[in-house]
Amino acid sequence: MAHKKGTGSTRNGRDSNAKRLGVKRYGGEKVTAGS
Repeated sequence: MAHKKGTGSTRNGRDSNAKRLGVKRYGGEKVTAGS
């Protein structure tokens, strides 16, 4: 069980990182274009 929990946590963290990076990059690009 512990092993499964650890794997799930890592997968969730990785997904969150990618999503956050994508959103941040998208927002930065939009701001630059508007400027």
